Amino acid sequence: MNDSLGFLDAVGGLPEQLAEAHEAAAAALSAEVLPSADDIRNIVVMGMGGSGIAGDVLASVANGTLAVPVTVMKQYRTPAFVGPHTLAFAVSYSGGTEETLSMTSGALDAGAQVVAVSNGGQLADLVRARGGLHVQCPPGYMPRAALGALVAPLFVTLFRMELLPNAHDLLMGAQRQLARRRDQCAPAVTGVPNPARELARKIGRTIPLIYGGGALGAVAAMRWKADVNENAKAPAFWNTHPELDHNEICGFGQHGDVTRQILTLVELRHGFEHDRLEPRFAGTRAQIEECVSQVLEVRSEGDGRLAHLLDLMYFGDWVSCYLALENDVDPGPIPSIAALKADLARS
Repeated sequence: MNDSLGFLDAVGGLPEQLAEAHEAAAAALSAEVLPSADDIRNIVVMGMGGSGIAGDVLASVANGTLAVPVTVMKQYRTPAFVGPHTLAFAVSYSGGTEETLSMTSGALDAGAQVVAVSNGGQLADLVRARGGLHVQCPPGYMPRAALGALVAPLFVTLFRMELLPNAHDLLMGAQRQLARRRDQCAPAVTGVPNPARELARKIGRTIPLIYGGGALGAVAAMRWKADVNENAKAPAFWNTHPELDHNEICGFGQHGDVTRQILTLVELRHGFEHDRLEPRFAGTRAQIEECVSQVLEVRSEGDGRLAHLLDLMYFGDWVSCYLALENDVDPGPIPSIAALKADLARS
């Protein structure tokens, strides 16, 4: 097994990582004066890649509970609607992501209430110097393997501000479900079928096309796509119901002889889907299943929206690792991103 950076161990530690980050954030924020919920009219989460997806998790999980909108920003510029009544989370595990630093500077200039989540770096220095709050992440993780460390501070902050009163229960339910899923999918599991390894073997050398449903399914599908890209070093694509039924469904036709050889459709299902999504999944599958190699399904488990979402995402983590190992690919290093960053540093 070629795993030079111990990436599988990092994936395996996610349940404990989320639990420890939950406790650490609660302890750290207990002594802080947080913005008043009455002054907050909107929330933005600024971040990229494995850090930015923490914002997508928050937005999709909390959109039925929060009384204010959440906008996830993955760009350089800060929109004009950000201002003194904005709670702005700046999320960068390294603390050095240039896009996040740019957005954070703009948010501070606009007078937003900024809470940074990072392992130090320029982001921590910037926010502290400008009167914002910084929540420290534990060191030693690769950003894409630090989901628990990045998600927990967002939920704990909103819990402390009384904007998300069920945040504690959501985090506890997610911790329990991640541990159960690891018991099924970790490499050490022997004597029983490993669903993640089996699904990876079925995908094989085909290209996964991942479809989710609704807000939770969209985030899970996006994460699966990124996992396959970064960990397996392979192409993947994603979309979500109902949007894909207004455009992408039309793309399966004259090239079916090609797509049938190279695409595997993976459907991500969860227990919080709108009633109208089931017939959309079924109807879409009926139209396109002859144009793909196979259709595979993954169903989430757990207690609460966060548990179901992180369960789907965690399953994808494991599947992408097995896709890597089955093809003798090291899941840890990401040389393409490193090379691009080096090029940008010289420009």
